[in-house]
Amino acid sequence: MTYRPTVVPASTYRLQVQPAFTFDDAAAQAGYLAALGVSHAYLSPVLAPAKGSQHGYDVVDHSHLNPEAGGREGFQRLVAALRAAGLAAVADVVPNHMAVPTPASDNAQLWSVLKEGPDSPFASWFDVDWSVPDRAILMAVLGRRIGQVLADGELALDDSGDELVLRYYDHVFPVRPGTEDLPLAQLVDRQWYRLAHWRVADEELNYRRFFDVDTLAAIRVEDPEVFDASHALLLELLRAGDLQGLRIDHPDGLADPRGYLRRLAAATRAADGEDGGSAWVVVEKILEGDETLPQDWECAGTTGYDALQRIGGLFLDSAGAEPLSAQYAAVTGETRPFSAIVDEAKREVVEHGLYAEVHRLVELLAGICHDHVDLRDHTRRGFHESVVELLVAVEQYRAYVVPGEPAPADAIEVLDEAAELARHRLPAERHDTLAVVVDLALGRVATEDERTAEFVVRFQQTCGPVMAKGIEDTAFYRWFRLSSLNEVGGDPTRFGTSPEEFHSFAAKLSREWPATMTTLSTHDTKRSEDVRARLSTLSEFTDEWAAAVASWRDLATGHRAAELDARTELLIWQTLVGTWGRSGPIAPERLLAYLQKATREAKDHTTWTAPDEAYEAAVERFATGVLGDEAVLAAVGEFVELIAPAARTAVLGQKFVQLTMPGVPDVYQGTEVVDLSLVDPDNRRPVDYDDRARRLTALDAGSGPADLDDEKLLVVSRTLRARRDHPEAFTGPAAAYSPVPSTNGNAVAFARGPVDDPRVVAVATRLPVSLERLGGWGEHTLTLPEGTWRNAFTGAELPGGATRIAEVLAELPVALLLRA
Repeated sequence: MTYRPTVVPASTYRLQVQPAFTFDDAAAQAGYLAALGVSHAYLSPVLAPAKGSQHGYDVVDHSHLNPEAGGREGFQRLVAALRAAGLAAVADVVPNHMAVPTPASDNAQLWSVLKEGPDSPFASWFDVDWSVPDRAILMAVLGRRIGQVLADGELALDDSGDELVLRYYDHVFPVRPGTEDLPLAQLVDRQWYRLAHWRVADEELNYRRFFDVDTLAAIRVEDPEVFDASHALLLELLRAGDLQGLRIDHPDGLADPRGYLRRLAAATRAADGEDGGSAWVVVEKILEGDETLPQDWECAGTTGYDALQRIGGLFLDSAGAEPLSAQYAAVTGETRPFSAIVDEAKREVVEHGLYAEVHRLVELLAGICHDHVDLRDHTRRGFHESVVELLVAVEQYRAYVVPGEPAPADAIEVLDEAAELARHRLPAERHDTLAVVVDLALGRVATEDERTAEFVVRFQQTCGPVMAKGIEDTAFYRWFRLSSLNEVGGDPTRFGTSPEEFHSFAAKLSREWPATMTTLSTHDTKRSEDVRARLSTLSEFTDEWAAAVASWRDLATGHRAAELDARTELLIWQTLVGTWGRSGPIAPERLLAYLQKATREAKDHTTWTAPDEAYEAAVERFATGVLGDEAVLAAVGEFVELIAPAARTAVLGQKFVQLTMPGVPDVYQGTEVVDLSLVDPDNRRPVDYDDRARRLTALDAGSGPADLDDEKLLVVSRTLRARRDHPEAFTGPAAAYSPVPSTNGNAVAFARGPVDDPRVVAVATRLPVSLERLGGWGEHTLTLPEGTWRNAFTGAELPGGATRIAEVLAELPVALLLRA
């Protein structure tokens, strides 16, 4: 791989730019971020999104910066403020899709295609199936069937603006030239789009979309013209130094992720010539199991979900798995393994929500095999059954097959394993059909038919949505043995990470992806890092937790309607414990919004498209009843106090490990102090930067930490400053990772910097309850490298050699030791 980043951030701080937090609002925090110790502000997507967008992933105009956040002028003020504070910026990029906004005219490229069809200069932008050219693009926006809408006069022509449009309430559509004078029903039928009832989309949608979101239409960034037009402004900002890096959203959705990253590296290298470095680029990539990022992807690494899983596992007691499983089965009656939940959920997604995508694959297969005599005698039904079973069985987001190239060994292994599982689920007469599907997916069928390459690409583009919608957005909301493990990129069955496993993972990152990003919280995480840290302590309090839940259920009997299922009730208890703040329980509006999302995403009692009012009322009644019940809240509060010391250790420990391990650590907005947020949009709430700045000023003036918020801020700020001030220990070619020997497995310790002369040693406590049960640190020791070491958190100095852990961790459960 020729990729070499010009600049590697020491650390990043994620800011959610939106109408409520503009470029100028971000600029106002430049001084605070510099004081905190970060090197780069990491901005959510900055290009112009749909009006009112709270996240920016629904881009409508690649040639302008977000006007509701301040536009180009506001962005330049932010860049100037960051430079004045000694900082720079990196930004999120959305290459996979654009918004289908309301009104559609806000997306000029889409509007042109809707108006002119395949003759539009932007027809190549969108991944549209033009096989039915008279009505190619399905616009499934109607509240009723098209006949009913026409009969009741809900569609009308409107010439009050710059051009004649077809209006349906807030939706407007262009009128195809030459059809203006037709009767309305004929006019509607002659457009380059088909207006349809919204329920039609999942079965007949004929443009590629982001997962199952109809309002995010995929674009063909593999087309050089589309790449150039959609990246021109971003590349301009990179060349000007206004941006120094990019985070790539959902590369698995692209036709050719490797080719995209190569093109991006070449484009960002242009200013320095072929021998110059490229922009620092990380990809949002979920790696399943032992999957690794392809070495031929020209990027610095992932956005850190792989690190998140391993870090969290360090603070989870594997001995708690069986007791928590037993409790879950006893409370809910659910005894199936999580794998069965995943299989069920993926199958539902494939057969319903992603039916249109599966149908397109089947039509490709049928067309290819019909035109090649040696591939005939396979039916559409056989193809459909085989594709469904293969998609359900594939266990990662992509197989990395490139048309025209031999399939990599890893890709063959992934699909062969999936095929073996699928064979057991298919009747014998479908096995030959399945074999054809696998061979075509791996590009092993030699034909001149362009559709074979298209199938290779589309099959991989479908695997990702099946994984995301089936596991993350369905199965993770159906199984709650310990909800902190139901995280993006996580595996709820992977219960704990030993220090040896973590050292092996970190050492591999240091060797192969030293500039990758690490993270604990993002806009996509289902629970913030501190909610997960507190819930992880339940693995050490399994008996107390089981008794507490049984007691709370008895106390809450009067709030429980017959419709409420025990699984959702257990989720409510875990959520209450995880989000319990200084002032007590989570606010009702936050909890209810979360529970609505969680139960609808589960899709087994209620859904977004068909809400069950009785069930949702039962959930709301229980949640509000519990939040208003003083006896219940007193009992929950007492339990939170019981686990508070262990939670403190996990909160500080996991953050400290993330900030000191190999990679570029990202701090999600506000999480430098304890943050108890739930899934989006809860994690986009405003951040009180004034409070954080006051706390940091007091710590810098010599005040001791007053609470856990201050302790976390102390750990974050001192560690980020150490990264900034000692880059050779963390980001340079000599920034090695070396485990530090310990006589007690409750301490995880490692050194950073040259192997023969490390500059930093990090020490963190794990599993404090088991540690206490075994008598504490006692005379256990760490073997520090030779020299004198100063604790950046306390100022204490320690000699090298065998040193008592109790002395190293006398004041905090973590220690940052810098060579004096």
